Amino acid sequence: MTDYLEKILLARVYDVAIESPLDKATNLSRRINNTVWLKREDLQPVFSFKLRGAYNKMASLTPAQLKRGVVAASAGNHAQGVALSAQVLGCAATIVMPATTPQIKIDAVAARGATVVLHGDSYDEAYHHAKGIAKTSRQVFVHPYDDPEVIAGQGTIAMEVLRQARQPIDAVFVPVGGGGLIAGMAVYLKRLNPAIKVIGVEPEDADAMARSLCKKERVRLSQVGLFADGVAVKEVGEETFRLCQLYVDEIIRVDNDAICAAIKDVFEDTRSILEPAGALGVAGAKAWAVREKAKGKNLVAVASGANMNFDRLRFIAERAELGEKREAVLAVSIPERPGSFKAFCTLLGARSITEFNYRFSDPTVAHIFVGVQVGNRVEGEKLVAALEKHKLPVLDLTENEMAKLHIRHLVGGRAPQAEHEVLYRFEFPERPGALMRFLESLSDGWNISLFHYRNHGADYGRVLCGVQVPPKDTARFQRFLDGLGYRYWNESRNPAYKLFLA
Repeated sequence: MTDYLEKILLARVYDVAIESPLDKATNLSRRINNTVWLKREDLQPVFSFKLRGAYNKMASLTPAQLKRGVVAASAGNHAQGVALSAQVLGCAATIVMPATTPQIKIDAVAARGATVVLHGDSYDEAYHHAKGIAKTSRQVFVHPYDDPEVIAGQGTIAMEVLRQARQPIDAVFVPVGGGGLIAGMAVYLKRLNPAIKVIGVEPEDADAMARSLCKKERVRLSQVGLFADGVAVKEVGEETFRLCQLYVDEIIRVDNDAICAAIKDVFEDTRSILEPAGALGVAGAKAWAVREKAKGKNLVAVASGANMNFDRLRFIAERAELGEKREAVLAVSIPERPGSFKAFCTLLGARSITEFNYRFSDPTVAHIFVGVQVGNRVEGEKLVAALEKHKLPVLDLTENEMAKLHIRHLVGGRAPQAEHEVLYRFEFPERPGALMRFLESLSDGWNISLFHYRNHGADYGRVLCGVQVPPKDTARFQRFLDGLGYRYWNESRNPAYKLFLA
């Protein structure tokens, strides 16, 4: 068996990496009544921890191997680590990246002198293409996580944490994708101080490690959410899974709103902006503290990276308050008569209104879409109860994904002539011309009665679409959907759709 403790102690990472600081998140610590320490891997030369493992692997290669060059597959952070390592070691590097990779990451890799090859829409497609290049060119493939040298390089973060900590650590929260970071850190932490809890954090829609540990075997996901693209891995590594089984205490899942809130938390304490995957540790620490009713604990969260398109901030800012449970999104029905609007506003009290959408559509009832700032989820529930007490029907949409993504921008759009309308939500790879290609695919003899698209600055575009489908054509339409090649969800029964658009 590999002696990981020795490998971590001897790892060659500091030719390229800094010993990142362990900073106290003062504001966040005060709010959650625990001391939160941020391991600032976002301050590395490539704004991510990935260069540690990449360089340690490449520094172990023979001169002959380095002369042939290296190949890697990555959506960004590992790519930049390999490119920088190749630059320092003087070897050629070919990086295969999905065609959906943000331009900022492509440019950063190319600027280091690496050859960038864009292939496929997902990491899996890029990975298989890179393996093919490595086989034919006899170049060394540098795996992003499932390699002992890479794991040991990432494990040096744990070595620094124990050296830097001013008080005994109760728990360490680590973002999990393929598992290289948490495997390396867990081995070191548990060997030196088994009392420290090592807790992985995954997005709810990319939880391959959590499912694998639960089943005691590696589970391959059919699809993964792409918001936290740095951890969007369908299957964890074989070696990383083995180590996590031995040394990881548990995996916590968090949703995208909680990740957005964590990005805001770190910004308020450091004025730095983490990428979604980089904020997972903070989101997990917050969730764990609430679940355990913890107070006075010392919690370390690995801030693993800060490579993010600026455009994505629009979506993050919009969702951060929801993630912190400081915004309630409600649909309220009030009588369409003089004085009722004023009475409704009186019930809201002095709370700040974050969004308000209304359009006349019925002579007796007005449907209002409103966002209200609240102190926490309990306050939001009390507001709902107060409105219902005054005979105002309320639909709480705070957890309704379609309402938060689309309906809030479409309120009032009824179409009485749109008979037999069905509503679907679609996702497609975001790149120039992708929306037009999607529209061309969709306009195959079907009448589109509703269409909403908004660029969220993410790797995937999102569309809400109403289509008129007579009952006799239901089976034909289903065959059409299955042949489109896009992910889709039927939202025809969504209560927000029925209230505002149907």
